[in-house]
Amino acid sequence: FIGSNLVEELLGLGQQVVGLDDFSTGRRRNIDEALAAADPVSGGFQFIEGDIRRLDDCRAAVEGVDVVLHQAALGSVPRSIEEPLTAHAVNVDGFVNMLEAAREEGVRRFVYASSSSVYGDDPRLPKLEAELGALLSPYAVTKRVNELYAGVYQHNYGLQTIGLRYFNVFGPRQDPEGAYAAVIPRWIDSLLKHEPVYIYGDGETSRDFCYVANVVQANLLAATAGPEATGGFYNIAFGDRTTLNELFSYLRENLSRFDPRIADARPIYEDFRPGDIRHSLADTTAAGNRLGYQPVYPAAEGLSLAMEWYVRDARRQHG
Repeated sequence: FIGSNLVEELLGLGQQVVGLDDFSTGRRRNIDEALAAADPVSGGFQFIEGDIRRLDDCRAAVEGVDVVLHQAALGSVPRSIEEPLTAHAVNVDGFVNMLEAAREEGVRRFVYASSSSVYGDDPRLPKLEAELGALLSPYAVTKRVNELYAGVYQHNYGLQTIGLRYFNVFGPRQDPEGAYAAVIPRWIDSLLKHEPVYIYGDGETSRDFCYVANVVQANLLAATAGPEATGGFYNIAFGDRTTLNELFSYLRENLSRFDPRIADARPIYEDFRPGDIRHSLADTTAAGNRLGYQPVYPAAEGLSLAMEWYVRDARRQHG
């Protein structure tokens, strides 16, 4: 879903864009929505249906490319715990394939999605790029390995790399389906269907929710920053915490405008999940200083902007 938002923005800026996806998590209609929403569509778009685990697919995608914005991953902590080999194959082997293809083709800049999961069990807040704890899941390990490989490729081959440590990204085209869907689209979907919403733990777990438009801004800045900004990684978030209890109340309040019965919904509390981080809050100073990153949309405003899309998507899915 992040990729489709990037495509929309890039096409409106007149860029020539190549997309590579195997739809293991994304949805085909996201491409159609992005193409329809790009205003104006002054660039060009080529799509390749392929898998980053196949080096030839990666080579085809980067042919003639100046900048890679690498968003591909299996991005779920619980799924990585259940399927560590798949997480490694996609997030590490696939990532190295993309680095190698970019190196072979002479790509100038390689921007990639890392994750706040690399902070592990370190309790200090806000999170600073240099302060890491013990990693708690295979997913977190794969993202840290990405950062290490990117640094090695810049050091040895001169491929400029920038990692973006995303904090709980949400927004239009985010998939509510499946066991590993992110919390915001999953809860919205459940509330609209009058199904139970489950909170793992006491609800005081907090996250730095980041609206996707902030992430798009960060990618464009990382793609165009001077070479002195490369070789490292940066927190990409809004810089504020929302507890799961607060998030539930906010979603219930906003969705009750579409269906008054939702106003009476109550969550069901279950045990904490293994691998989950208790609190997450980003310090975005480095991204501001080195990339010029200035997040515009706090979580509440982003949710307001995205709510109609979430509701429309849920109704399209379920009638």
